[in-house]
Amino acid sequence: MTDLETLRRLMPPKAEPDTAVDWSLMSGSWGTEFPPDYRAFMEVYGPGAIDNFFQVQVPEPKAEELTSPFGGMLVETLNAEDAWAKRRKESELEGAEPRLIAWGADAGADILCWDASGADPAAWPVLVYDRGDAIWRRYDCGMVEFLVRVLRAEFPTCPLSDLSLWGRHPALFLSESEEERLLEQGIDPWAGMTGHLSTGPTG
Repeated sequence: MTDLETLRRLMPPKAEPDTAVDWSLMSGSWGTEFPPDYRAFMEVYGPGAIDNFFQVQVPEPKAEELTSPFGGMLVETLNAEDAWAKRRKESELEGAEPRLIAWGADAGADILCWDASGADPAAWPVLVYDRGDAIWRRYDCGMVEFLVRVLRAEFPTCPLSDLSLWGRHPALFLSESEEERLLEQGIDPWAGMTGHLSTGPTG
């Protein structure tokens, strides 16, 4: 069973994503291809939130001007670069100069990135800025495997500063479009969920 198949069991998709991604534009603007598991995730889920806590960012082409100052791949990447310059790292990351591209953030203000400095996007590790401990840590896995291991509580300790997703399955994922659709119908998309705001995941 692939990591994506496992994730589908832990976090069943609720609706077909309607976000069309121009991967040629993405790779041209960022100067690199993107990991195949991230591309597959977008085909199955699209950008959106997990349990009203964790935001998987919209694939945004890199641009000189930000389209929105409130989160997103571009803003979170800038936040990550700032945090990398100012915050401590675990010992194995001392002296490292990664190329950061942010793919996730959460309501605890953690930022999740790839170290995109390697030539093979499929081998990019995940770098997590744990806002609670104010430290960067490295996880040698892709983004889909990372999510699986968080939902199964398979890391030695939780990589995030909040335990909301730790060992939690089934988890609820709502794409941005599905959440908007439910809100327009007057339905609380996160009924039964407490403690988090859908606008929370920022850097």
